[in-house]
Amino acid sequence: MSEVKGHRKIQSFVKRSGRLSKAQFLGLNNLWSDFGVEINDKELINFDRIFVKQNDITLEVGFGNGDSLLEMAIKQPFQNFIGIEVYEAGVGRIINEASKQNVSNLKIIKDDAVEVIANNIPDESISHFQLFFPDPWHKKKHHKRRIVQTSFLDLLSRKLKTNGTVHIATDWENYAEHIMETLEAHPHFKNIAGGHIYSERPKNRPLTKFENRGHKLGHGVWDLLFKNTKGG
Repeated sequence: MSEVKGHRKIQSFVKRSGRLSKAQFLGLNNLWSDFGVEINDKELINFDRIFVKQNDITLEVGFGNGDSLLEMAIKQPFQNFIGIEVYEAGVGRIINEASKQNVSNLKIIKDDAVEVIANNIPDESISHFQLFFPDPWHKKKHHKRRIVQTSFLDLLSRKLKTNGTVHIATDWENYAEHIMETLEAHPHFKNIAGGHIYSERPKNRPLTKFENRGHKLGHGVWDLLFKNTKGG
């Protein structure tokens, strides 16, 4: 990702590329104008302009192939969703599927998430932030690349409304512990489940086929839900 408030640059993702299917190409190119949001340096996004209805905003970073984000947008028509992802196949896929479903409450940004949040998301504008199964960078020498760091939470607290929520899910126990400790140490965030307690998976977070496969193999998943107690 990018540098935040003078902190060192965090590269928390690996940009994957490859051949696109016809459907993914269609979504990424022909349908981009219906769902894509073009980012201009330092220009704040006008949510009133890009969405048909003025609902609360859910922002998701790193939605992968987009299945769970699309399902949430379909099942919650009175909530607006913004997804940020650099994986072109996933961007093309979700846009193509959203077009088939006539979804009007979903917009997609294909760019560096931290750059977008820092430069293009207005302060105190987001009601809900979600980050599902981020790269755990499991080797100790790569832990500095993890997106969940104090500097990122400083930024996120500014962009969230007061009492806005953060929902993070991971299938790496070590990363879950890191996320828990980092969030609990931050003065602006409060654990909704209580001190050092992980939350049950909320019903509005879809159970993906990959997660379901992991459950069958005995793999754990940890959900963390925190409230932003001090916006701005």
